[in-house]
Amino acid sequence: MENFEKKFSAPVPKENSAREIQRKKDLELIALAIELYGKVFPFPGIDSGGYLKMKAVEEEHPDYTTPIDTLMQRFEIEGIKVIFGNDATSGNVYVLPAESHDIENDSIFPRHLQVCEGMDEKLKKLILLNRI
Repeated sequence: MENFEKKFSAPVPKENSAREIQRKKDLELIALAIELYGKVFPFPGIDSGGYLKMKAVEEEHPDYTTPIDTLMQRFEIEGIKVIFGNDATSGNVYVLPAESHDIENDSIFPRHLQVCEGMDEKLKKLILLNRI
């Protein structure tokens, strides 16, 4: 986390350039992911548009990752967890089955999850922020 603080501790200029807006979004996404990290949540389902995109990629590259239908079964059984990629300061945040550590094969982006009533508010915010 020390690298995170060094990288993002500089004051944010008041200028609302596209770059600064993206930086603020990344900071908020990272902050939410830090709060959610290590917690297990019920699987809210996959957004239908995201499911279709993942199925298309799966058909084009059948052995590239774990099939989405298999992942969905695991999400249902195990629940989901929020994790970072190799560099937490990059803003790369993923969702995995709760018992998995395989980012390469078992991950989806938070934006692919459905938002539903009664879900954790911070998880909902992470999903919506990841869609922007």
